[in-house]
Amino acid sequence: MMSPLTEVKEKLGKPYEDLDFLLQALKEVLTENGEEDFAKQIPWINKSSKPNWDDLRTTQLFSMIFHLVNMVEVNGAVQSRRKIEDKDLSASHGLWADHLKMLKDDGVTEKRLLKLLPQINVEPVLTAHPTEAKRHSVLEHHRELYLLLVKRENSMFSEREQTKIREDIKLLLYRIWKTGEIYLEKPDLKSELNNIIYYLRSFPSAIKIAESRLIDAWEYLGFDTDKLRKERAFPTISLGNWVGGDRDGHPLVTSEVTESTLLKLRREGIQSVKDNLLSLAKHLSITVEYDQLDDAFIKRFKKLKKELGDAGDRAFERNKGEAYRQYLNLLIYRLPTGEEKNHPTYATHRTLVKDLEILYNTLLKQGSTTIAHSDVFPVIRTVETVGFHLAAIDVRQNSAFHDNAVEEIVKLSTGKKLNFPELSFEEKREFLNRELKTVRPFTNPSMELGKHSKAVIDCYKVLSDYISKYDDYGIGSLIVSMTRDATDLFIVYLLAREAGLLKQTPEGPICVLPVVPLLETIEDLDAGPKILEEFFAHPITKRSLKYMQEKKNYHKPKQQIMVGYSDSNKDGGILASQWNLYKAQGKLSTIGEKHNTDIIFFHGKGGSISRGAGPTHYFMRALAPKSVHGTIRLTEQGETIEQKYANKVNSAYNLELLAASTSYKYISEIGLKTNDHHLHDILDSMSKYSQGYYSALLHQEGFIPFFRTATPIDAIEQSKIGSRPSRRTGTATLDDLRAIPWVFSWAQSRFNITSWYGIGSTLNNLKKEHKKEFELLTKSVKHDPFVRYVLTNVDTSLASTDARIMKQYADLVPDKEIRKSFMDKILYELTLTQELMHDLLGKSMEERRPQHYYSTQLRSSLLDNLHDEQVELLRTWRAMREKDPKEAEVILPKLLMSINAIAGALRFTG
Repeated sequence: MMSPLTEVKEKLGKPYEDLDFLLQALKEVLTENGEEDFAKQIPWINKSSKPNWDDLRTTQLFSMIFHLVNMVEVNGAVQSRRKIEDKDLSASHGLWADHLKMLKDDGVTEKRLLKLLPQINVEPVLTAHPTEAKRHSVLEHHRELYLLLVKRENSMFSEREQTKIREDIKLLLYRIWKTGEIYLEKPDLKSELNNIIYYLRSFPSAIKIAESRLIDAWEYLGFDTDKLRKERAFPTISLGNWVGGDRDGHPLVTSEVTESTLLKLRREGIQSVKDNLLSLAKHLSITVEYDQLDDAFIKRFKKLKKELGDAGDRAFERNKGEAYRQYLNLLIYRLPTGEEKNHPTYATHRTLVKDLEILYNTLLKQGSTTIAHSDVFPVIRTVETVGFHLAAIDVRQNSAFHDNAVEEIVKLSTGKKLNFPELSFEEKREFLNRELKTVRPFTNPSMELGKHSKAVIDCYKVLSDYISKYDDYGIGSLIVSMTRDATDLFIVYLLAREAGLLKQTPEGPICVLPVVPLLETIEDLDAGPKILEEFFAHPITKRSLKYMQEKKNYHKPKQQIMVGYSDSNKDGGILASQWNLYKAQGKLSTIGEKHNTDIIFFHGKGGSISRGAGPTHYFMRALAPKSVHGTIRLTEQGETIEQKYANKVNSAYNLELLAASTSYKYISEIGLKTNDHHLHDILDSMSKYSQGYYSALLHQEGFIPFFRTATPIDAIEQSKIGSRPSRRTGTATLDDLRAIPWVFSWAQSRFNITSWYGIGSTLNNLKKEHKKEFELLTKSVKHDPFVRYVLTNVDTSLASTDARIMKQYADLVPDKEIRKSFMDKILYELTLTQELMHDLLGKSMEERRPQHYYSTQLRSSLLDNLHDEQVELLRTWRAMREKDPKEAEVILPKLLMSINAIAGALRFTG
């Protein structure tokens, strides 16, 4: 019988030949180091042998192999794109050449593109939600192994050199093998920040590649690249960060943590800029005296030298006769490192950009066009991206926490109990409107604040102090989780007043930082338009938006709104979540147009389909028409960060996808009239039906006992994969459980109900009761971006769902009646969904998506053993927790390792 790897090699070729190579190398190095028992257990290249589950390292071996599969598939995708682009650059879907060609074919001129592209701003926001199941040291080894795998592709190396590369790969494989994969202790915020900073440091080089591909695509389509550079017609790629600022349900994120995070990001940003300037100085070893250059350069050179005093003289004495390097020395001396003495430094990176532009323009005037374009321009773009802050940090807190903070400060300052959390909307609004007419705070520095008010106000004071010293470039927004009504936003103004973030102007008070609602549940998404109307109506909002427009030089005011994919899915299932997000964005954008304000959506997505994951270019096309106003933000969480940005080429690819897709979405829809989706009534009806069906399951008696025993949720809650608690407040309820462990646990047991349950019955109802509507939906699958995106994601989730494995986990449910009741429903719905999806899509996944199909088949051949082992471990661990908790702790590492291995195979956690 053919091994699964041999079969997939025959079907898909090169990536799996690389996998075979890595597995053979791993077998060799294990054998060479006396570990033949494990060498013989390597799957697919050995004759089948029963895994030795008594040894924890067997599970580690399987986990490691899944990561190797992921690695070769990423590399295979890179190689495949290169082959496609060798024939036609525009044939790679979602990238610059593809989107620019479509715009050009639609009649968008080069002149129009040059005007519109600089209006684009995309911002990936890195978070450390507890979804990265690999230790950071393991991630480092994986990155190095990927580089060696790529190096092996180079045909220039001799046979001897290829042998050396193979030996290096074997050594690295053995290092990975000998490094434990799971966290034995929960990672602290410092280690999470260091990991995020690793990625943030790597972004500038990836951005450089992505922008060079825009230049290549521009030239490929017959446009003038000199105009592209001269007009600086490149989308802006900004960077965001939540580590050290996201305090929603995270008691460890204190004001001290936020302050140290801001300062560390600032140090890293300045160091990144300095490194780029030093590197540029080495490249500009051109012999020329400064007084031989143009007037603008001479004037700025003299002024910088004079202002820097002794430091300016030292800069001038270095590299004599090399004016460009001397000039860069002056710029480096002016960086605000904290070590400078008695000379001015750059207040913000914007002034440094202007100084670099003088250098750039001088080189152009001197005829050094190539150097200006290839060396100086990328540095300018890097400084614009990382500034002196590396990434802007958002501060997020829950609306209920803010309510309690207001109650504390009112009681402290007046001695009266207001009972603020229990007030009605009208009572809260009346109180807040009265208070917000002045910038007079409730509190003073001598007061001893309560738990909630101290946490909020101390954090806001950190932000206020930072702004007074360094400006606001390092700070993003004040985000309110679970925004229920407009008073949840007005409260932030009140609390900001206590820290000096509310400023008096001749027109009245303004807030110096953006206040952003986070609409998470389906109910809140539905209330979003009303919340926004009331928010826009407030005088402080109007003044604050105008203030920020003038300060940032926006064409019109901008209001950011964050939309949550996780809780809306947990609330109503996949279809209700996606449809309500779509509708809300359309309605909110219309309100923005009414108030002449661009609505900037911040998409709070995760790594799983249930939490908004999906191919970036298809995601962008599926968004509501005219909901992208040039700027888009989206979270990149946990293992998704590693998958997208672990190596430079893949990082550049994902950034290009985001920037190119956003540009196309925005530009192609300018002038488009906003109309309801052509299937609005059908999708609305389907959404309500599926939500009712999904919710009925969750609220059926016995659901919580079923969930907590048919999935490894209790083990996941014991895992050490993030500093954040799995529950918001610690209560053992479904509402309090975070969406990540909720999705994670269903995925581990291969139920995946969060991304398909309710779809089958909904489609069946439509097909039987509304045949014409079902036919319309079937036709729309082929051409409608939203319908296709949602159903393709459901299809992907179904491919990962396994009835046999579900039954194994369900056997862990002690109550037979509960087990039968829920499994009958779930299995019936699974079969129905599979049948109806086949009706809609027409072909099997093997025909439609062979890469995904065969990759899933390969993984499944190994996953079955892991699931068998995990079920037995869960059974034993749970029994021991009742009888002998100490003995249960001995088993826990094996259980956590199995969770880690399965997560690696499935390519996502929560």
